[in-house]
Amino acid sequence: MLLQIDHHSGQPIYRQVIDQIRRQVVAGQLREGEQLPSVRDLAAQLRVNPMTISKAYSLLEMEGLLERRRGVGLFVVALRKDQAGQSKADMLEEALTKAVVTAIQLEIPENQARDMLAKLYRKYSSKMRRRDHE
Repeated sequence: MLLQIDHHSGQPIYRQVIDQIRRQVVAGQLREGEQLPSVRDLAAQLRVNPMTISKAYSLLEMEGLLERRRGVGLFVVALRKDQAGQSKADMLEEALTKAVVTAIQLEIPENQARDMLAKLYRKYSSKMRRRDHE
């Protein structure tokens, strides 16, 4: 599991952990039944307070993405197809909202923003296809 914390983002660390784990579960990078690092191990890896990781894990457990197995640890739960699809759409909408607000603040016309999105989409989707074929 790869997580990256930005101490200068203004977003609480526990929220960054939640968002990144959620994204990895929804994208299938963390698979059903996969065990997550212990609170202590992840806190040491990220150099954060263990209570921060504990809070993130607890919230993900309440959300139904993780399950705690007594004496064993935390594991990824299977997502329902509708839950995965909705989560992906929600995450994309959140990212696009930020981009649209930025474009409006910078007074970039809608058609120019749309062209930029299409160009970036083609660029990165072709990189992903090449990577998958390697």
